[in-house]
Amino acid sequence: MQKQVEVRLHEPNFEDPLPPPEPVCGGICDRFMKNLLLTLTVFGVVLGSVSGVLLRYVSPLPPDVIMIIGFPGEILMRMLKMLILPLIISSLITGLAGLDAQSSGRLGTRAMVYYMSTTIIAAVLGVILVLMIHPGNPKLKANLGEGKKNDEVSSLDAFFDLIRNLFPENLVQACFQQIQTITNRMEVAPSPHLHNRFGRNITRGAGRYVIKKSLEFKGGMNVLGLIGFFVAFGICMGKMGEQAKLMLDFFNILNEIVMRLVNTIMWYSPVGIACLICGKIISINDLETVARQLGMYMVTVIVGLIIHGGIFLPLIYFVIVRKNPFTFFMGVFQAWITALGTASSAGTLPVTFRCLEENLGIDKRVTRFVLPVGATINMDGTALYEAVAAIFIAQMNGIELHPGQIATVSLTATLASVGAASIPSAGLVTMLLILTAVGLPTQDISLLVAIDWLLDRFRTSVNVIGDSYGAGIVYHLSKDELDMLDAQQMKAGDFEMAKTQSFYENNTNHGVYRSRNSSPILIDDCKVHITLTDIETCM
Repeated sequence: MQKQVEVRLHEPNFEDPLPPPEPVCGGICDRFMKNLLLTLTVFGVVLGSVSGVLLRYVSPLPPDVIMIIGFPGEILMRMLKMLILPLIISSLITGLAGLDAQSSGRLGTRAMVYYMSTTIIAAVLGVILVLMIHPGNPKLKANLGEGKKNDEVSSLDAFFDLIRNLFPENLVQACFQQIQTITNRMEVAPSPHLHNRFGRNITRGAGRYVIKKSLEFKGGMNVLGLIGFFVAFGICMGKMGEQAKLMLDFFNILNEIVMRLVNTIMWYSPVGIACLICGKIISINDLETVARQLGMYMVTVIVGLIIHGGIFLPLIYFVIVRKNPFTFFMGVFQAWITALGTASSAGTLPVTFRCLEENLGIDKRVTRFVLPVGATINMDGTALYEAVAAIFIAQMNGIELHPGQIATVSLTATLASVGAASIPSAGLVTMLLILTAVGLPTQDISLLVAIDWLLDRFRTSVNVIGDSYGAGIVYHLSKDELDMLDAQQMKAGDFEMAKTQSFYENNTNHGVYRSRNSSPILIDDCKVHITLTDIETCM
């Protein structure tokens, strides 16, 4: 069956036509719009903070008014979290499908070495600062009172839960639930009255408890399990080559759609961030009193986060990449501000993708693998915060920790931060593991809740900056391999093009076919436009 060919002859022209020049306003307008969005976001953070402080001096606002003020911020968080699942799926699959098994393994190894190294540095820095500043004082315990009793968490149970969540039994359920070990104390029922050898009545089992453990599902996306599955899915799809091209195109288009949604949501983010911060400041009770009592603790944490995020991480980037780290930071400034407002690494993930790929030109194969994994397991700010909080609680209770316990705090803070969910205030939950490991009172965690909303924003912003610097470092170390992989793929593409050229040379007198995507084909010194939809079908 012959295909219809539409031929239009023109004057001979052996040079490819140059593309029409882009309008001068295009680049200027794009830069103006990006700077405008960044300026509006910074203005939203400042406006929300100032408005919240001023409204605290107004007579107590009704709960409904506070809810209305914070409602636009709640909508922003919902929209960002809505994009997490499709973004993680599409980014991981498309990123890993573009790599071979060897390249993806090396890329993953470099990312993990960076993650663990920076997390350990953050935890050790937190321990050093809290021992030097010594913010804890037993008098604080008398002022703050007793905390609420928490259920103790076993480190072994937490470790097994981490492994269980890495291998979810139901992929659909992993989109909204994760598994957790629940410990219940069951009182032993007393046995019937017995007589001892002296003739007195005794009750066997009275006042005794038996600990029973069970597995229960709790609300919250199992990001770790989804990452584990779709990493394997993307690697397998990459090995299938052309056979999986249709599936790869689908996920590429899905990723583009999600990123366009992100660009749209970003114009709403200044309003949402302002309302989030303002509503949170208004809703805190006795903010001034708590700030005075826990001021030195807050200073210790914030100073540690500034040193780690502003000195150590840029220094590591400069030593490895040999480029200005603060220029890199300005490229991800929008993501840093968003993390400061939302207090969620996962919620900031769409913005981080946009900053690294569009502003800094990081290869999508790197960002699409490094960022989702980093947002789940790379928690530098959380590790530093938990180490400081654990030793602060010990100081507040007058407990002297020996070097072995301090080392345990550092190690446990590093491991616990890996298991911390990328959601607001996840560090408070994993801190139970650290306190239990060194025998500190877990009920004192509730005394830190009043200021956790503020510290959570600072440590989340450091987490996001750590992920971003990690993507830049991994891209620098993997650039040669990625270029080599591109060259190999280009050679494979040239081979396919040669087959197409051979087809035309056999079917015309002296035709030349330049490219599968280019329209002009030279046949008999004339430019011919052919509308064949599938050339290989004719071969």
